[in-house]
Amino acid sequence: MLTPQWLDALRARITLSAVVGRSVRLQKAGREFRACCPFHDEKSPSFYINDAKGFYHCFGCQAHGDAIRWLTDHQGLAFMDAVKELAAEAGMELPAPDPRAAKSAERRASLSDVTEAAQRWFEDNLSAPIGTNAREYLAKRGISDASARAFGFGFAPDQRQTLKAALPFDEALLAEAGMRIAPEDGGEPYDRFRGRLMLPIHDARGRVIAFGGRTLAKDAGGAKYLNSPDTPLFDKGRTLYNLHRAAPAARKAGRIVVVEGYMDVIALAQAGLAEAVAPMGTALTEHQLELLWRQADCPILCFDGDAAGQRAAMKAIERALPILKPGLSLGIVRLPAGLDPDDLVRERGAAALEALLSRPQPLAEALWEFERDAGPISTPEAKAGLKARLLDHVGTIGHPDIRALYRRELLERFSALAFPPRYARVFGREARRGEQARTSAPAVIDRLQQLAKGGARDGFGLAVLSGLARHPGEISRHEEALIHLARAEPALGPAIDALLALSETLDSPAPSPISGAIGLPALPDRNLYAFLIEGNSPDLVREDLAEAVSLLVEKPALKAAKAAATARFDRDPEGSMAEQGRLRAREMALDERIKRLGRKRAASPRDDSSRSPSPGAMTAQATD
Repeated sequence: MLTPQWLDALRARITLSAVVGRSVRLQKAGREFRACCPFHDEKSPSFYINDAKGFYHCFGCQAHGDAIRWLTDHQGLAFMDAVKELAAEAGMELPAPDPRAAKSAERRASLSDVTEAAQRWFEDNLSAPIGTNAREYLAKRGISDASARAFGFGFAPDQRQTLKAALPFDEALLAEAGMRIAPEDGGEPYDRFRGRLMLPIHDARGRVIAFGGRTLAKDAGGAKYLNSPDTPLFDKGRTLYNLHRAAPAARKAGRIVVVEGYMDVIALAQAGLAEAVAPMGTALTEHQLELLWRQADCPILCFDGDAAGQRAAMKAIERALPILKPGLSLGIVRLPAGLDPDDLVRERGAAALEALLSRPQPLAEALWEFERDAGPISTPEAKAGLKARLLDHVGTIGHPDIRALYRRELLERFSALAFPPRYARVFGREARRGEQARTSAPAVIDRLQQLAKGGARDGFGLAVLSGLARHPGEISRHEEALIHLARAEPALGPAIDALLALSETLDSPAPSPISGAIGLPALPDRNLYAFLIEGNSPDLVREDLAEAVSLLVEKPALKAAKAAATARFDRDPEGSMAEQGRLRAREMALDERIKRLGRKRAASPRDDSSRSPSPGAMTAQATD
């Protein structure tokens, strides 16, 4: 077990500037060192290292940490790998693990010896006469000699027993390392990789843990690409190809790019894009996504432009949705049909790819387009199916705020598609259904007046519904939220039903038939919210109404959660009390957000006449 005292002793034995100086050019500055920050682009140094205190700090981006943090954040190492590397440098022994862990570590070390030896043998074969065809293939693919050496290309002869004869390890160890296959029927074991161009797969510390092999035979019946199986060293769902090289480049570039295959990674590296990685021939896993988010807040998925590539991108999106966190997302790049990144770079140059990578599509937009384009949506049933799929995706999102925002954005897009503005054309002229709108408007006013006379417990709710009445073009944007609210708060139901009926009569962003001052109930705090003040811009009204509806919907949800937590007190008193405390804190935060929503708008200077408009002077504009 690593105790705080042991970690402090490790930090004391390490000279931080020596660790950082291996990858960053440092300048002496008195008792400290300084440099241009490796975590963000800058022209003048704001990154300082203090060896006496054992920490670094950037006054530009606020990056801060010690030697362990440097290796995890800048080099991309796992915590224990960083500790082991520093301990070896400091000459310190790690606290003794239990015997089983020690035996497992010893076994992994032996397997690592196998993979390292196999890599040296593959490289030797590539440069020997037996590797002529493999070298010709590399040249045909445009892989330079420098890239071949940098990425460790090798060659596995097309024979069944050559690796066994070349490496001085017993059969069991070679099989456990994934280099040999022992048939289940008891037949003679044989080499796994035969007649293939070989690439080593490294862990985050740059150690060879597995291999990928591409067949060179044109008429080969097997898989084009073959990876090592999972071993004690290699877990394909927890490994990203080229991460050990891409992590430092990603921190400097401020992005990391995910492509489908090894050759794409190498093509991008030759084009000057060193921050590319690839999964191990399968869909991105949750663990791989976590690895990516350690390098950049918004990794860019750049999969092939064919149908398979787009399916891979969609699978990655589905894996990401449940684990999205504030500030962490994915960007999606759609390549031209039929091209992969390697093809694009060779045919159109690095600038063409860079142009796409500089404008990645946000995850929510990509999700919408994937589902919208999944099939025809010309019938009501197909549209309902689209909506159901979108809501199914939203339901998988774990973070409540992100889930609410995705729901709103995707439903807004769906409403715009399914319920476009309707026009009746008579003799070439547009005729709006004004009579229907005038019929619906009194119903809204009547319901809101009844709500006010009934002593509405929630003045904020009355204010929000009155705001929607003043700006009916905004009602359809919040249809789903209002339906849920009507179910949760039956007292608001009649007014919400009237608002939704009014929304159905609107044909265009025309002036609303509801006057802001005639008929609607008087609200003592009406000037606290932008949507109740005359003259505010449509964007301001839309922004505040969206936030207000979100807050209004969250209140009954919190109330129901508190009731559920209270109900389970008898069987789980400790958990019930903790949950009630958490929900009370959320309720207080919600109330503060409502107050802040009013305060930020009330602070804008206005003269008395604009704050107290005369009847008839507040005809609201429905904004679409």
